[in-house]
Amino acid sequence: MNRRSTIQKHFAYFYKMATDEIEPINVQNWQLELAKEFSPNYIRIVQGMLSIAFDRAIVLGIAKKNPSRMIGNIKSKKTKVDFWTLEEFQKVISLLYKGDYYEHYLFISFWLLFMTGMRIGEAAALQWSDIDFETGLLSITKTLYYKSMDDYKFVEPKTQASVRTIYIDTDTIKELQAWREVQQKVLKGCDLVLSYNSIPTSKHTLPRALEKLAGLAGVHRIKIHALRHSHASLLISMGENPLLIKERLGHEKIQTTLGTYGHLYPNSNLEVANKLTGVLTYTPASHSIADYTSNQHTAIYHREVE
Repeated sequence: MNRRSTIQKHFAYFYKMATDEIEPINVQNWQLELAKEFSPNYIRIVQGMLSIAFDRAIVLGIAKKNPSRMIGNIKSKKTKVDFWTLEEFQKVISLLYKGDYYEHYLFISFWLLFMTGMRIGEAAALQWSDIDFETGLLSITKTLYYKSMDDYKFVEPKTQASVRTIYIDTDTIKELQAWREVQQKVLKGCDLVLSYNSIPTSKHTLPRALEKLAGLAGVHRIKIHALRHSHASLLISMGENPLLIKERLGHEKIQTTLGTYGHLYPNSNLEVANKLTGVLTYTPASHSIADYTSNQHTAIYHREVE
């Protein structure tokens, strides 16, 4: 449902063609048209959906082949991961006045995203019942499909690995408890954590606020998803293990984590070399025990030494 508009926009290229008559050359021409306007990574996503559609067409008996898979997808292009450092985030979060109800809502929203690395849809679907304030465990079991204020619902997360539990720090627990106390005075019985009006967070509200605050704080502007990258960057700077970051972010494969954030890890080759210095200690042999002196290629060396 989230991809419906994308599908309708880009699949229209084939709408005047019979499904079983679409050839690899048609898909390639379609790729070339998309490449004039969109990034390689975006095209890969769209073509991935096209391949799935043809797979289904084959199952239904309305196509005999999958021209999308036959032609292959275009090569991905590594994109630069944008994020805020801890210092940059602190400049932004310090601008929000928690004495104002709406600003307090913005404060807890950005705080939670930065300190947990949740996807915006996961955070928007978070309910108070998903948080165990005694143990600090936060359960992520759903994500929000948001079309409008009157049309939204909770759906299954992005992947199976996205269903996870993470521990939240003591500071975040205190901030959440403080927000819940304020929120419940205005919205008694509201179970949504990130809500100031009893409905889930709009997909436009937080990005607009983040853009405005970035300008006021004098830091570069980032997209709301970059707060997730910022959390990962923070953990890397703290020396955390990639496997822990993978589990915390809900990545399905460690390759996703390393492929996205691997370049952020410091080059520690020199540090390793320094640690290796002095590791080995031994007493040199005073004579040949293994008796390799008869080797035909080194025998002349031994004669010269003698």
